[in-house]
Amino acid sequence: MPSDLLAHLKTSAVLCDGAMGTLLYSKGIFLNRCYDELNLSQPDLIRNIHHEYLQAGAEIVETNTFGGNSFRLARHSLADRARDINLAGARLAREAAKSFDLWVAGSVGPLGILIEPLGKTSYQEARDSFREQIEALVEGGVDLLILETFGYLEELHQAILAARDVNPKIPVVAQVTIDEDGNCLDGADPETFAAKLEEWGADLIGHARCNRARARRHLPAPCSATQCRCPAISRRPEYLSVFAGIHGQLCAEVCRGWRAYRWRMLRYYP
Repeated sequence: MPSDLLAHLKTSAVLCDGAMGTLLYSKGIFLNRCYDELNLSQPDLIRNIHHEYLQAGAEIVETNTFGGNSFRLARHSLADRARDINLAGARLAREAAKSFDLWVAGSVGPLGILIEPLGKTSYQEARDSFREQIEALVEGGVDLLILETFGYLEELHQAILAARDVNPKIPVVAQVTIDEDGNCLDGADPETFAAKLEEWGADLIGHARCNRARARRHLPAPCSATQCRCPAISRRPEYLSVFAGIHGQLCAEVCRGWRAYRWRMLRYYP
């Protein structure tokens, strides 16, 4: 089994894998499919993608479960398969990582709907949906949870609460998505969302935006706001394009970029 992740992060940054959906699309899986359901119908495809990332140097591999909550799955009439899909996703990633002795992260994305007070879905309903997903991921053997690309803080809060309900000790990465000004979709600025996420008990916090040039300006903001000394382990904005392509043919390029990245991160967070 891998070493304790949070202890490891006190001395070193960690390299995550890259995009799952982009690769699935490049392999001929059209956007009208439920990508999370592929854990059940095409497990070899998902397992092989995990394996490619690990061979290319990833130290954490994420499950193919970003949209694995009951609300998103309901769009494909799969809400009743949430547990099966997430359990399979965790086990596939675990199988791929077993010979590498690295970490498996359970990927948890937003519900894809608005919750109260902006929408009709209650906090409790949101929390229950996250809990169902996280329970299956933990049962499947994930080492940590990555709650990623949340635009609304209260929705992310419910996901954190659900994670703590399931397993109070599992490391939780809370990651928001930001606009051009560095703010969440609900208007929360870095100082606000960093303080809230720390208050709610996230072990690591971070933010991401696919436009890496704009996101780079905001890179240190969350941690500087809370004096956090641990580097966030999720895909840092300026390396998104590199992380999304860490396959065998690009391994040398990734390793060069990763050495520079480690050096920069240790300067930010000694």
